[in-house]
Amino acid sequence: MIEVYIDGASAGNPGPSGAGIFIKYDGRVEKFSIPLGEMENHAAEFNALIQALEICVKNNYKVVSFRTDSQAVNRAIEKEYVKNKIYAPLLEKALELSKELDLFFMKWVPSSENKTADELARAAIRLN
Repeated sequence: MIEVYIDGASAGNPGPSGAGIFIKYDGRVEKFSIPLGEMENHAAEFNALIQALEICVKNNYKVVSFRTDSQAVNRAIEKEYVKNKIYAPLLEKALELSKELDLFFMKWVPSSENKTADELARAAIRLN
């Protein structure tokens, strides 16, 4: 199973933002720092998920377990619902992409277990 750790970060709310993606499989790792432009933190978290899903689909990864320290993103995926409707298009896109995988899991982890993705997201902010 492929493990994908994701994090979104913003310097300001809104502010310059980035996505950090850390992928582990078969003893290998992939790291991505993706600048996202100006947005607020929750949008950055959802965009990190979308970017990671796009990477998985592009690389034909089929059985994928995602880890996030964002309770909002984790709950949204679990319930397929967001309270704040401005995130609805982002959730819709993520759910659409997740259906292209054979198995997709999402698990909330504490920030202490998501340090690499956090570092990558912070590095992505500086790339804006």
